[in-house]
Amino acid sequence: MALGLLVPTTVAGAVDPAVTPSGLTSTDNGDGTYSVPLVNSDVPDISVIRVPAAENAEGRDVYYMISTTMHLSPGAPIMKSYDLVNWETVNYVYDRLSIGDASSLRNGQNSYGEGQWASSLRYHDGRFYVAFNTNNLGGAYIYSTDDIEDGTWDKVALGRGFHDLSLFFDEADGGTPYIFHGSGSTSAVQLSDDLTTIVAEYPDIFGSKDFPDFPILASGMHYEGIQVSYLDGYYYMTTITWPAGGNRQVVMFRSPELLGRYTAVGGANTYEVRSGLDSDGFAQGGLVDIASADGGTDWYGMFFRDTYPLGRIPALVPATWQDGWPTFGNNGVVKAGDTFAKPIILTPAQERRERLRSVVASDDFANDAEHKAFRDTQWEIPAVPKYEESLLGVELVMNPGFEDDSLVPWSAQFGATITRDPDTPSSGAASLRVANRTLNGSAPHQQLDGKIQAGISYEVSARVRYTDGPDAVRFDVVGDWGAGVKALAGATVTKGAWATISGTYTVPADADVRSFKLAVETPWANPQPASSSVEYLLDDVSVVGRSPQTAHAHADEVGYNGSDLDLAWEWNHNPDNRYWSLTEREGWLRLTNGHVVTGEAEYSKAPGRDLTYLEEARNTLSQRTFGPTASAETRLDVSKMIDGDVAGLAVYGRSFTYAAVKQVGGTRTLGLVTRLQPFDESIDAAAVEAFVPGTTIDLGADTDVRLKADADFASSPGQLKVQFSYSLDGRTWQPLGTPQGPIVMDWSLSHFMANRFGLFSYATEQTGGTVDFDYYYLSDTLDADGGADRAPLDAVIAEAEGLDEARYSPESWSAVEKALATARATTSPSTQNQVDAPAHALAVALASLVETDAPDLAFSASATVRTVAGRDTVTVRVVNDEDGPVDVVLATPFGIKTFTGLAPGKSAQQSFATRLVNAPAGEATVTVTRTIEGKDVTASRTLAYGPDGS
Repeated sequence: MALGLLVPTTVAGAVDPAVTPSGLTSTDNGDGTYSVPLVNSDVPDISVIRVPAAENAEGRDVYYMISTTMHLSPGAPIMKSYDLVNWETVNYVYDRLSIGDASSLRNGQNSYGEGQWASSLRYHDGRFYVAFNTNNLGGAYIYSTDDIEDGTWDKVALGRGFHDLSLFFDEADGGTPYIFHGSGSTSAVQLSDDLTTIVAEYPDIFGSKDFPDFPILASGMHYEGIQVSYLDGYYYMTTITWPAGGNRQVVMFRSPELLGRYTAVGGANTYEVRSGLDSDGFAQGGLVDIASADGGTDWYGMFFRDTYPLGRIPALVPATWQDGWPTFGNNGVVKAGDTFAKPIILTPAQERRERLRSVVASDDFANDAEHKAFRDTQWEIPAVPKYEESLLGVELVMNPGFEDDSLVPWSAQFGATITRDPDTPSSGAASLRVANRTLNGSAPHQQLDGKIQAGISYEVSARVRYTDGPDAVRFDVVGDWGAGVKALAGATVTKGAWATISGTYTVPADADVRSFKLAVETPWANPQPASSSVEYLLDDVSVVGRSPQTAHAHADEVGYNGSDLDLAWEWNHNPDNRYWSLTEREGWLRLTNGHVVTGEAEYSKAPGRDLTYLEEARNTLSQRTFGPTASAETRLDVSKMIDGDVAGLAVYGRSFTYAAVKQVGGTRTLGLVTRLQPFDESIDAAAVEAFVPGTTIDLGADTDVRLKADADFASSPGQLKVQFSYSLDGRTWQPLGTPQGPIVMDWSLSHFMANRFGLFSYATEQTGGTVDFDYYYLSDTLDADGGADRAPLDAVIAEAEGLDEARYSPESWSAVEKALATARATTSPSTQNQVDAPAHALAVALASLVETDAPDLAFSASATVRTVAGRDTVTVRVVNDEDGPVDVVLATPFGIKTFTGLAPGKSAQQSFATRLVNAPAGEATVTVTRTIEGKDVTASRTLAYGPDGS
């Protein structure tokens, strides 16, 4: 079975929380408090919604959160929580963002640093919406569904990009939909009611320039990451900024007019600005509403904190309000490690289940994870394209060396002037002098209309020289075919010397390149950098198309293959479903090498910068790392490897380290590979991924290899060290080399993601080799010197063995039996991973038990409607008729209230404000829990109330 987390229905009793497991990414302290950051793992660009109890089948408030996953597949994870503290993944918005080459690591292309960014999650009129921008796939998309956990998603392409967009339904105006977006200036577009088209534009509603008295913005800093909320007559926009030398911080804007100057009298700016939170780097996110016991609303901020190389980690921070503005944390101060009271307290049994939630999961690859609808997406496979051969292998640029007296067909753009310079050529008789530059795009350009072909790779180069300005300037050869300016090749040039810009760029197969502008310019930034005014010389511009690649999308590559992985897993780019399986060998993950790495691939976002073999490899399966310490263990059967194959366990980002088996000349060797900064733009991939000297083990006839990666994020802040170990008999372990690192954050957008664990296999010579993985076990203990601690495992085994099967539903008891069998089979664990994985799985099964014949609990309850100050109020009352104390949860569509330790004979009552003049008929739920013989017994009663006062 997948040793991940199940979605609970009813929960069973609890045991000592000091002994039993908790979720590996939970910071729930088990005492009614939690620590920040809140999920010790990489969950960036978060957006959170609440689905009220009255609008879901569970009868209590449910929260969902979405995050950025860039090039990973499946992507845009939907995470779920009942208490806003403990989260697990319950779905994905898409299985594949595209089946094109860049999303699929096909034909040398990739989506590192691109793909899906900064999703906006919304719930409106019973439907769920996700909007996000893509950097390389035609701009923004909106997905929608009626069932966020199990439904299919409808997809709409908006046809243009929106930076860090926020989808917003203006309920004050009947739910009119907008997208707000921008960096340093906030703009909006209004969408049609069906969210398929843009019907109005509102550029520059407000921007940094509008707040000259606000120091951060007046200094020239811009902001981004907009999230929009509406409360008490004001529209709030929560953003992030990062002053030089200071923390990332929250800046908030508010206005009674959503569109500001567009609807204000006289066209004046109506937005105010205030610092939202400037403390320890907590920033970027939005406001989250929580139903309070009095029928009102409490507000929290859900932000994240850069904690690299572990990741961008969410934090739930309480807000207090004064003068219509929130103050977060303790009087505006929030520090990593601070604790806060949980905003939502559940019953003890429910709390136990919540603490087991996690965004990572151990797995024994039993192919028993729930099948989700996103895996059944049907893709139309494009026909194999045809190419104009006469345009391949020939120079496409006219007058490339400026040898002609006329500059035709070159011309200048954005105010630049160009002149032919016969005195300083790089070669030939002349070069081109580019002067009077004021913008990064002030540059020479040439139209290559009708010459560029979609799906073709182009060798791009130019020679550049400058003499005045910064010591070094980056220059890019760029193309613009209406999908945004794309860097085709680039290089950093040193002042005073001619330098060559060169690279290979593959035009997307679905690009419309009938109009194609080629230019040579400096990179964009806001504000414009010093390089934007540098004058330069240009010579020998070249664009030559290669013969087309032969790899194309295949129906079986994208079709469902009968295998369902736990939702904690994501592939590094789209998988090729022909070459991985959970069904070919029962209880194992099989990776078959269906592609050969070339060592010639480059970052699509940064042409000229080579990929390593690991980055180029197809079908690398990955999960998040977690902190402060994380250990992953796996077992490989390498008996079916062939020469040139490499397979193992990685901790990877752009920097990486991995333990792998390589087969060369029929001999298999185990060793370590480590790649650290600085990164050379051009590399020999085979040399980069050679074994670290002194780490190799000749495996001889051994084909059963266990590997363990201990990732230590705690010992040196901002750095990661990884200690690998191995076992060939499953009992004794040896270190493989010394701790590898330090691994630090690259910070370039070419690979802007935290480190992940990865299971991989790739071929350097031929296809057909196979590696099987038996399990993937996680622990937060880095080693088991002196033996593994069995206490957590023994505790849950003892609990399970003490239960009466007859009390529980057959389905929930079956899950316990399966997990218990695995736990009992763990008789001689040699690592803590082998203890923690089955202990956690059994704990989840126990906490998810559904009681069918629980003893009746004696209590009386009532729900009535009364009118107070012209508004209806629902009052729920319960009397404890037991002879011992009970815990009580009162739930209505207008809020939830918990009472703990209600004494025998005592009553508890709560009035929930509906804020309605005539509240409709509805239901309240009373849940009573009592501990009997060490076990929690729960009983629930549904009470109908009506508008007539009953």
